[in-house]
Amino acid sequence: MNHVSTYAASATIGNPIANMAIFGVFVAITMVVVIRASRNNATAADFFTGGRGFSGPQNGVAIAGDYLSAASFLGIAGAIAVYGYDGFLYSIGFLVAWLVALLLVAEMLRNTGKFTMADVLSFRLKQGPVRTAAALTTLAVSLFYLLAQMAGAGGLVALLLDISSKAGQAVVIAVVGVLMIVYVLVGGMKGTTWVQIIKAVLLIAGAGLMTVMVFAKFGFNLSGILGSAQQHVSESTNKGVAARDVLAPGAQYGGSATSKINFLSLGLALVLGTAGLPHVLMRFYTVPTAKEARRSVVWAIGLIGAFYLFTLVLGYGAAAIVGPDRILAAAGGQNSAAPLLAFELGGVILLGIISAVAFATILAVVAGLTITAATSFAHDIYAGVIKKGKIDDDKQVRVSRITAVVIGVLAIGLGILANGQNIAFLVALAFAVAAAANLPTILYSLFWKRFNTTGALFSMYGGLISTIVLIVFSPAVSGTKTSMLSNFDFDYFPLSNPGIVSIPLAFVLGIVGTLLGKADENPAKAAEMEVRSLTGVGAERAVVH
Repeated sequence: MNHVSTYAASATIGNPIANMAIFGVFVAITMVVVIRASRNNATAADFFTGGRGFSGPQNGVAIAGDYLSAASFLGIAGAIAVYGYDGFLYSIGFLVAWLVALLLVAEMLRNTGKFTMADVLSFRLKQGPVRTAAALTTLAVSLFYLLAQMAGAGGLVALLLDISSKAGQAVVIAVVGVLMIVYVLVGGMKGTTWVQIIKAVLLIAGAGLMTVMVFAKFGFNLSGILGSAQQHVSESTNKGVAARDVLAPGAQYGGSATSKINFLSLGLALVLGTAGLPHVLMRFYTVPTAKEARRSVVWAIGLIGAFYLFTLVLGYGAAAIVGPDRILAAAGGQNSAAPLLAFELGGVILLGIISAVAFATILAVVAGLTITAATSFAHDIYAGVIKKGKIDDDKQVRVSRITAVVIGVLAIGLGILANGQNIAFLVALAFAVAAAANLPTILYSLFWKRFNTTGALFSMYGGLISTIVLIVFSPAVSGTKTSMLSNFDFDYFPLSNPGIVSIPLAFVLGIVGTLLGKADENPAKAAEMEVRSLTGVGAERAVVH
């Protein structure tokens, strides 16, 4: 298997025409689905939540499609291939995070809200300031997540078409952004959900097929895969890579005390972040009843759990069959591990299929993120705060579509800036923002009767501002060769992920704000919220038809 390392790093992988043709077929099929789904978008509820017309299994598959992003496929496979055990911690973190989100808040949020997370947070508090804060945190999380997906698109196509110039990759990112905007403008939540379902089936089936092929190559012996991966790493021409023990912890987060604290910070952000991700929580508004929401959970857990087990085999398989040297030298860097593995296992055809699936993953997730952010602005800020609820459905949907275009343009610009970063790492930053800015307020709103508007604002704004400020002054943005702005040096905060500081700070600020602020909740509303969140009674009546 050592012959793979003799490939020229700059060689185009597979057949660019075949790669793009397969992807083009996917775009054409999904665009037809989106257009057909859009014919039934008669109301704001149809556009924002698909009219709550999806069954539990359908929504469960769509949730898996929304959650299993390019970070899950390209980023984690690459991290495991290069760092081994430490890379697999992303898989564990994302999976545990999903379970925490479901156990803590998902169904209760669905029972209490109507369209967005802000519906829940402002249910028993002052509508204007809380809706505004919740909408801003939703936009921030969505933009960070979009940044990661766009960076993944640039790296993937750079590999497939051998586009090494930053300008060429920027064009690719722009094309992905335009396609994303079209999906949202045309299909709304219905179209986006069907794209998620198609993409989830393709992604999990593709990852499963590659997992079986890797196992078959090593006689269905996991020890053989792990041993070969370690051997390939030991033979690396990169001294830093060759010194790693990819079967034990510490290859990425070992060594200094700062590195170990960084690992704890990353783990905290991953485990708590999902429960504050607006685009994942919003998925539960697309089913008609609490029972169907629970069925969604069962399907999503099964599919997501299986996929993250596949990533272990894919990551170590890439290290064993492709080798870390060739992965790091490829145009997409770490993010190229899965496509390179597909090329070695099945040649041009499998590479084209897996790459199309990866691209579909990016498109589907960015579409989901965009509609979440656009819905939050239109429903929470424009309709709820600016118009005080006095707005018809058509105007609300029109504002949402305009917002989607603005967000798409912002995502393109940020994606170009972040191009080249490991996308699993970039998504972890989005998780840190979600965990600090949203989770404390969600938990306090659901479980703490004394919680008030001041506490909500302290927690949301404090968590959001502290996280973003710490990220800006961290090694993720400047100060190292792998930073977004590698030529600058203002990394005054030593940790790449600020979760260990900003998340506890947000929880404390929520308590401080509540104790300092006036008790302003409506007792009747608080009682109604408690009953609805626990039973779902009243949630169905809140749907707009």
